[in-house]
Amino acid sequence: MTLTFLVGTVALTLVGHADSARAVTKPGVSTPPGSAASAPSAPASRADSVSETSSLDRRFPADSIVVEKSAHRLSLFQRGKLVRTYLVALGQQPVGDKVSRGDRRTPEGRFRIEARNPASRYHRSLRISYPDAAHRARAQALGVSPGGDIMIHGLPARQAWVGPAHRDFDWTEGCIAVTNEEIEELWGAVPVGTPIHIKP
Repeated sequence: MTLTFLVGTVALTLVGHADSARAVTKPGVSTPPGSAASAPSAPASRADSVSETSSLDRRFPADSIVVEKSAHRLSLFQRGKLVRTYLVALGQQPVGDKVSRGDRRTPEGRFRIEARNPASRYHRSLRISYPDAAHRARAQALGVSPGGDIMIHGLPARQAWVGPAHRDFDWTEGCIAVTNEEIEELWGAVPVGTPIHIKP
């Protein structure tokens, strides 16, 4: 099988909930049926998923994060300047704002990083302050739970070998996923309280 098809199969195991047992291929990614089996290729290089637009200065924390869902891009700002962009995987339903628990959407709006988990089963994670008051109110009006536990995170240890190829699929429950190398870099730059704007 091609690596893309293999990643699709692996993506089914990246999340641990019954309603997440499908991977959504991003536009432009093909998974031809009946492809010849092959050994997994080496993961793409860091340069394939990270763009360094300015020097990341380890002496200063990040100012803010901007996620553009339509571009599958996370941008990191430091001292008012764009210093990194990362390509990401999103929730399995990547279009539209998160409304309720289990809808597999990544929320949209302005939030903050409210916690850091060094022992995450997804290597490391940065917790996003979803749901905010507006999302809670909308969910309450609809009689549903708004959900929660939205993170920026890496890959589980058993699937870390997939590397940047994980981005060929939107596979999370609504979180924003990067490689383990990338979450390590973000971990070192992003303190609790950092603003994050998630755009459609």
